[in-house]
Amino acid sequence: MKMKGLRQIKPYVAGAQPQDKKMIKINTNENAFPPSPGVLQALASFDGQVLRRYSALENNALRDKLAENLGVNRDQIIVGNGSDDILALAFLSFLNSDDAVLFPDITYGFYKVWADLFRIPFEEVPLSDEFEIVTTDYINSINGGIVIANPNAPTGIFKDLSEVEAIVAANQDVVVIIDEAYIAFGGESALPLLEQYDNVFITRTFSKDAALAGLRVGYGIGSPKLISVINAVKNSYNPYSVDLIAEALATAAVEDYQYYERVNAEISETRDWFSAELRALGFEVLPSATNFVLTKPAGIAAESLFEFLQSKQIYVRYFGDKGRLSDYLRISIGTQDEMAKVIQVIGDLFV
Repeated sequence: MKMKGLRQIKPYVAGAQPQDKKMIKINTNENAFPPSPGVLQALASFDGQVLRRYSALENNALRDKLAENLGVNRDQIIVGNGSDDILALAFLSFLNSDDAVLFPDITYGFYKVWADLFRIPFEEVPLSDEFEIVTTDYINSINGGIVIANPNAPTGIFKDLSEVEAIVAANQDVVVIIDEAYIAFGGESALPLLEQYDNVFITRTFSKDAALAGLRVGYGIGSPKLISVINAVKNSYNPYSVDLIAEALATAAVEDYQYYERVNAEISETRDWFSAELRALGFEVLPSATNFVLTKPAGIAAESLFEFLQSKQIYVRYFGDKGRLSDYLRISIGTQDEMAKVIQVIGDLFV
């Protein structure tokens, strides 16, 4: 008998997580380097006895360090179980209009999933032929909110802050969510917009730039009014979303920001080198301000190259039948040695 009340939804499909120790894993945009020495020391010295207690409700230790680092007030920050948690809370908290929420047709795939899951009307706004966000498409349009990843994923393209501000200024009656998961690798943060606009909510993660994807910590930054609303939603279903270990290690990561500035600059340099090497092979490579590149292979289909690289224990991301992305691969940036190996393996195909 068919049961009533069951949800039917097409879930987000994450990148594969193979466990081969000899592989080059560059398919999920993880950081190429290990966590900072301060993080590892905090883990080694963590007092496990405290785990019998619940974690802090407000995570003030972490929020204080973030506020100091970002130049904002503590009451402008919320932390959660990865930026996915923060983004989901933002969808629930801020996007409750009958009008459609706008986000690009090629962007982080979870946006559409959350809109479906939370029954939020939405419209996917096409990127340009060059995979750019078209600013005018988000101006003078009736909507229930706007969500933009900047730099965008999976394109890697950064939208100039002046154009982001134009979108924010034209939509002050709704919340504009700016997903800055990759901002540490290029581009200019939207943080200065918080001083003038109350409708800006910025999300970030420790998974990419802090090499803590396995820890699951993210945060949001916005006006005290927005933070008050999203905190009320968070505390309505999962107030203890950041555990004691996660808060201690994330706090240590913020304290060790100079380490991350150095390694992330190195990743960006490797990205630019790798992009140039791919172009020398005839590949099309979109300009990236992230720790990955989106590339269209030359002389071989994207799916065929994906399968070939996997046979060599090199894991990249192929999105399959995704319209304009069907001819592209997304390749995360590993260490310089790893990326040199990838270029060598790809080059061997054309010898």
